[in-house]
Amino acid sequence: MAKENMGMGKGAYLKKITSGTRWRSVELSQKMDGSSPPSVFIGNYGYPKVFAGPMIAPYEGDTTILDTPEAWIPAGKNQDDILKFRLELVRGKTTVGVQDFDNKTIQKLQEIALAKNSVDSEIEFKAKPRGLSVSEDHTPHGPSAEIEKFEIDNVKWDQHLGKAYYDTDLKANDAVISLYKDGLLFSQIQKALSTGSFGIAKNRKLVPTRWSITATDSALANHLYDKVKYYDTLPEYEVYEFSSLNNYYAVILLPTPWQYEWIEAFVHILGNEVMIFGDYEQWKPKKEYSSVGGCYYSCKFAALEALERMKKQAGAIVLREAYEGYVPMGVFNVRENVRNALKQKPKSFSSFRFALNYVSTRLRLPMSKFVDQGVLLRELLSSNEQKRLF
Repeated sequence: MAKENMGMGKGAYLKKITSGTRWRSVELSQKMDGSSPPSVFIGNYGYPKVFAGPMIAPYEGDTTILDTPEAWIPAGKNQDDILKFRLELVRGKTTVGVQDFDNKTIQKLQEIALAKNSVDSEIEFKAKPRGLSVSEDHTPHGPSAEIEKFEIDNVKWDQHLGKAYYDTDLKANDAVISLYKDGLLFSQIQKALSTGSFGIAKNRKLVPTRWSITATDSALANHLYDKVKYYDTLPEYEVYEFSSLNNYYAVILLPTPWQYEWIEAFVHILGNEVMIFGDYEQWKPKKEYSSVGGCYYSCKFAALEALERMKKQAGAIVLREAYEGYVPMGVFNVRENVRNALKQKPKSFSSFRFALNYVSTRLRLPMSKFVDQGVLLRELLSSNEQKRLF
């Protein structure tokens, strides 16, 4: 019999998954010439003193694909592909204050984050880089070590990022939205935000990578919500689906004002356990940080982005199942899978009952497991029309 939720929270469960990983990262010496995709990593331990540094592949050339999550699913990359080239990225690190912009390393990290293309680099470490990092919070990376010396070649900035950098009267939140409107990738905006490259001059600071991802998702989701809430509601129920990276996603759009629920199930990842987590908001964005972490905001951004594209308002119930072989690789997994789901041709239904009946045929778990975890899902089923489902 499956064990459900095993008395542990989501963070502890995902940490248990990653603790059993057995991969090898690249073998390196203390000196390395290579190219940054461009990519940087800002830690959060010890804040406001943090480990910060570049992520560099141990070879020169165009390494852009190594840190462009938006390209992975369209390019047909599977989980093994992504892990393989992510573990090639070597993380250099040094301790810096989050507002110490006179620090040469921080200045070089900003150069990298604002770069239009891969950045050729030379780096010398205090010791041979070792280990690897796999986490639900960020994309994996290979070995790391403290920096002894670090140099980069001349960098050509992206013009939009450069404009935001020099506008020291522009709030960071407004810069994120402006760059998104200019068509920059989420990953480009997030990295530049992480290096303190936006915002009112006196307020600029490094933002740990984990925090900057959620901050970007939240800023863009709230911006899109402020537009979507004025559109006419969708005329009927629609179901969008997508499967990749050992996950299945079902997005059910409702002909209602904005309301949103995210429910995810981890099915037999470690053995015969079933772990289900969820969170929701109704009619307006939630104020407190979500109990399920950054994936809540990544999914919300992807759903609102699609509604803005459709010029429609709708509610969204998003169900996810992760299966055996799944590895936590960061919230890009949710964002990009939901984005891709919402680019598929939907199936339309005249009632929530019919939509849910269809989705139930696509899930491995009984729909009742999601209903037990859900709040909006239960409310929708409590109406007289929906009671017939069960």
